Amino acid sequence: MLIRLGYEIEVTCEHAMPLVSLLEIHPERQKDIKSRSAIQTSPNIKGQAYKDLYGNLCRRFYVPTGDFRVRYDAVVEDCGEPEEVNPLARQTRVEHLPPDVICYLLGSRYCETDHLSDLAWSLFGNVPEGWARVQAICDYVHNRLSFGYGYARSTRTAAQAHDERVGVCRDFAHLAITFCRCMNIPARYVNGYLGDIGVPADPAPMDFSAWFEAYLDGKWYTFDARHNIPRIGRVVIARGRDATDVPLLHTFGSHKLKLFKVWTHEDRGVPDLGRRLRIDRTQSAQILA
Repeated sequence: MLIRLGYEIEVTCEHAMPLVSLLEIHPERQKDIKSRSAIQTSPNIKGQAYKDLYGNLCRRFYVPTGDFRVRYDAVVEDCGEPEEVNPLARQTRVEHLPPDVICYLLGSRYCETDHLSDLAWSLFGNVPEGWARVQAICDYVHNRLSFGYGYARSTRTAAQAHDERVGVCRDFAHLAITFCRCMNIPARYVNGYLGDIGVPADPAPMDFSAWFEAYLDGKWYTFDARHNIPRIGRVVIARGRDATDVPLLHTFGSHKLKLFKVWTHEDRGVPDLGRRLRIDRTQSAQILA
């Protein structure tokens, strides 16, 4: 199966400043790219690519005062199958975890394990370890929070999402990640593309998506507390401890979001300009912070 995906984003900068984009398809999926445009910027500015601490592909620019636009379009090959489900996957004891996985047990900016540890153990302490426990966490978060783009807030933490009972996809991911870490299950934040493939079309404008991965039986498995069903066609952009590590755009100065479009859909040879999304300042903070 082929997936057409891409984005067009424009920001207005109050003065010339450095800007880092974290919008590249993850290195593990680069081999699946069948065609792509160059990363197009307006004004035309050469960017410098590098990998961050988590192995994500980043690109740094020095942008002038005024408007800066970046655009990308690609076709990616996908297996067309839903994510793997393995109810027999066991939880790995902390003392047996690889060193590079241990950091995903610790609290982070949006995942306050110290605030939610007692609650996590009261909710999930009697659930069998391993896959069943992670799934129970997803079920709880899925039922606890109500989704809505109007609920976006860049400063909302996992504990606040639990109390407020609302959020966007990143809030679902943060709360599930926090509960997993409280239960000694390594969990990491993921953002990327997720289109309406194999499910009824969502009438809402297209956006990037966030989900999480849990480490069980020596490998990382995909979980999504918002949708809470295996999905087809996820394309990872970046992974980190939480959203702090993987902002789509990071400017080193004041900016305003002027334009935001994302598209991702099965490519059957029919042109599709993608569903458009214009975000107000509250939403742009959630996307870009």
